[in-house]
Amino acid sequence: MASNARTRLEIETGHMPIYAIGDIHGRLDLLKQVEEAIVADASGISGRKLIITLGDYIDRGPSSAQVISHLMAPPPEDFDRISLTGNHEIMMLDYIDGRLSFDGWMQAGADALLRSYGLDTAQLPLVFPSRSKLDAFIRQSLPKSHIDFMRSLPIMVDTPNTLFVHAGIDPLRSIANQDDEDLVFIRHRFIESQVPLPKLIVHGHTPVEQPDVQPTRLNLDTGAFRSNRLTVARLWQGQVHLFST
Repeated sequence: MASNARTRLEIETGHMPIYAIGDIHGRLDLLKQVEEAIVADASGISGRKLIITLGDYIDRGPSSAQVISHLMAPPPEDFDRISLTGNHEIMMLDYIDGRLSFDGWMQAGADALLRSYGLDTAQLPLVFPSRSKLDAFIRQSLPKSHIDFMRSLPIMVDTPNTLFVHAGIDPLRSIANQDDEDLVFIRHRFIESQVPLPKLIVHGHTPVEQPDVQPTRLNLDTGAFRSNRLTVARLWQGQVHLFST
């Protein structure tokens, strides 16, 4: 786990609609589709709108590098965008910083990420039989701008009524006392807990066939990289509206 604490944002949303997008995992095609759907949905709403992407932009799907480039570019007109970090972005940085082995990184689906940057994961170990040389080559081949972007991603967005985060929260801790690692990696202790949550938690990380809608928890990770379904929740005027590709 990366040692540097991530930024935690607190925002007053007022009457602004928020569109939360679940785990993308290298599916630029689906991301573009849902952005078009978001723009169409918001066409009758005046003022600024906010898109929050919930992390896990890379690995598994075919276009990790292209997804990062897209998120680094300006959002649609009249929209702001906040991209949260997911555990896959953390794991990539852990590999780059020497905290995660190449084999451990590959288990997370990073072979697809490397291919999206033009690196052949089948040939690289043959060209660089020394693991240290392989690691050095990969680390210097990945664009610094993309790495810097991933380092800059906040880990939560806290609003008066809703908390947006990649994986969830430790239900036994207050929002102010959450550990970064739980925010991007927690699963069963959060999902299976019977402890009342402090507000609506909008998250991804744990794939489900359909959006998991609970009174104080909303899981938007519908496994886009394999299901072809990228899910969005619009939160506005106390209502939640779901749609997907």
